[in-house]
Amino acid sequence: QVQLVESGGGLVQAGGSLRLSCVASGSIFSIDNMGWYRQFPGKQRERVARITNDFTSGGSTFYADSVKGRFTISRDNAKNTVYLQMNSLKPEDTAVYYCNADISSDYLHNVNNYWGQGTQVTVSS
Repeated sequence: QVQLVESGGGLVQAGGSLRLSCVASGSIFSIDNMGWYRQFPGKQRERVARITNDFTSGGSTFYADSVKGRFTISRDNAKNTVYLQMNSLKPEDTAVYYCNADISSDYLHNVNNYWGQGTQVTVSS
């Protein structure tokens, strides 16, 4: 069994910052891509940022246009953790944020995709 547990959400004023963390635990052999998604009420979940697992460069990153220059994704492979640093937050960033990861539980690299339970981020104007 694999679990992803997010933390760091909350209420912040516009222009403020929050740092989300997501820890993967359980039967983990390797972790490939890790990412953050968000979901607005009544909308489909959308990808916010993603980071690959490149041992030479530390991982390539990809961002949604709406968060480029404000959000930064990073990972700590030793801790099986991915972070999302969110700066210059706007009321339109208010959503439930979900962690996502591609994880293999064995040396055969049978990868499964996992989701966290979500953490609420609310930005007041």
